[in-house]
Amino acid sequence: MKLRFPMAAPQTATPPLSSASAPRAQLIHIEVDRRLGHEWDEWNGRPLPGGGDFSAAPGLFFRFAALTIATATGAVALLLYLIGPRLGTLSPLVPRSLWLALALFAALQWLYLGVLAASFYSGRNLLPERVLERGPYLQLMNYTSLVARGFGKRDWVEHAAIDIYNTLAERRGRRVGKGELLVLIPRCLSKQALDGVLEIAGRYEVPVFVATRGQLARRVIRERRPRAVVAVACERDMMTGLRDVAGKLPVLGLTMQLPNGPCRDAAIDLGQMEKWVQGLVAKS
Repeated sequence: MKLRFPMAAPQTATPPLSSASAPRAQLIHIEVDRRLGHEWDEWNGRPLPGGGDFSAAPGLFFRFAALTIATATGAVALLLYLIGPRLGTLSPLVPRSLWLALALFAALQWLYLGVLAASFYSGRNLLPERVLERGPYLQLMNYTSLVARGFGKRDWVEHAAIDIYNTLAERRGRRVGKGELLVLIPRCLSKQALDGVLEIAGRYEVPVFVATRGQLARRVIRERRPRAVVAVACERDMMTGLRDVAGKLPVLGLTMQLPNGPCRDAAIDLGQMEKWVQGLVAKS
């Protein structure tokens, strides 16, 4: 493993976001020998649907989340139905207690999903972040993604889930100092997107790290000890990153568009990135 600290990328013909003299952040690249795109092993090389833009309405996630809860509850209920008679030989109270526990747990899941939806659509977070976007929601996102895969809707459902997470997290109005924010990007950004990220980070004096996999991203976070992170990744990698990091540290996750397929020349919404960075960095 090597650590490489290159100078800022040279200017190109791509128009800057503000002016030609805008400061640019130093790009700190963490390099390892690794095959890119392990989340895309099944890609057949054909153009991705929608030009690699998996934008989806939030309601798609809520529908699949409801299906996930119903499926999980049904599976456990079937198991209890099959083994109930044997458990009853131990004591009649055993199957009854298990059925009661299942009913209670299912009720709590449906209640949580309802509060989550109410928080998102009402414009007001109804629970603390440790119980909402940085709590059980992270696990619900991942279980829902597993169900969505079976319907060929993984990327769209994940995009909707990430949008919901970002809305809830951004609503907290968190502020940090310039040295307390970290920007994490993948190495598959297009030149235009990379130049834009460096210019934004330079204006707000925040460091930009290129981490080639989640393990290294977590290492950067441990070493830099930021108070907030703005991360860029495709939906698949973002889901893993949020699951691993968001429970411990506030994160805003910017997904990418993949017009040339996964892992190369990815585009991002630079306006959204600047809005987040500007909103997070406290005025000095």
